[in-house]
Amino acid sequence: MTLGPHPKPWPSGPEYDVKLLEEGDTRNVVDKYRYWSREAIIADLDQSRHSFHIAIENWEHDFNIGTVVRNANAFLARGVHIIGKRRWNRRGAMVTDRYQHIHHHPTVEEFIRWADDESCTVIGIDNIPGSEPIETSKIPKNCVLVFGQEGPGLSNEMVKASTKILAITQYGSTRSINAGVASGVAMYEWLRQHSQD
Repeated sequence: MTLGPHPKPWPSGPEYDVKLLEEGDTRNVVDKYRYWSREAIIADLDQSRHSFHIAIENWEHDFNIGTVVRNANAFLARGVHIIGKRRWNRRGAMVTDRYQHIHHHPTVEEFIRWADDESCTVIGIDNIPGSEPIETSKIPKNCVLVFGQEGPGLSNEMVKASTKILAITQYGSTRSINAGVASGVAMYEWLRQHSQD
């Protein structure tokens, strides 16, 4: 929803952006953040981010990354990690990447070092042989949920580096769902398990 210039008297506070108050706010943000500066929104979100991170492998410029980032914003992930190529298509993120902490790791090895340094359990999400159903598995509170690319899924290196692989149970004829959809399901399951912690 687009809001025009804010009627005077303007609200006061360091969170407000004078330019937005003067010209209007066309951003896709919840009402609480209307007319707030980007920096103020990020700072406020940082006060309540959840303890899980999201990662996605990007070896072939996966178009689902934007949707994954948008979901990470909706479910308030602590951070988003792009593994592989730095560039990704931001259109699907619908500008939500401006409010997320996005990190780049050129290799799986570097990403795993980061996870070890942060005591963050690596959980792969893929429907491969040996995976556990996500709805009956305990997801660690401090973890990073890792998604592969559309088609190939998780790389062999990432599968080996993961503490466990969780699969989203499906009931139809399709072999898999895309990473954008899978990320939303997995984040919601983490929240279902930990929202009362």
